[in-house]
Amino acid sequence: QVQLVQSGGGLVQPGGSLRLSCAASGFTFSNYAMSWYRQAPGKERELVARIDSAGGITNYADSVKGRFTISRENAKRSVYLQMNSLNPEDTAVYYCNAVHSYVAAVTYWGQGTQVTVSS
Repeated sequence: QVQLVQSGGGLVQPGGSLRLSCAASGFTFSNYAMSWYRQAPGKERELVARIDSAGGITNYADSVKGRFTISRENAKRSVYLQMNSLNPEDTAVYYCNAVHSYVAAVTYWGQGTQVTVSS
């Protein structure tokens, strides 16, 4: 059974930090590029960060560059999103996503986790 189980998130004050984790099971994790998406109320889901299957190439949305860091540990079948200098505009539900490196149609989603940045 394929699963992406997310943890982390919650309420944080502006300027604070949070770390999201996503643990994979049921598929060959090292064959998949991993991404974090987010969706704010009334907005479309947007790509936040992506990391390739080997962990050597990362991409970020302009809005989070220099503040967020995506990483992965293939041995632990996990991907992480370290979020620093958070601001209210980062408030959203964050989703973990897996896409097969060679068959893009094969994709899986985590359950989503709420991140709220507020004083």
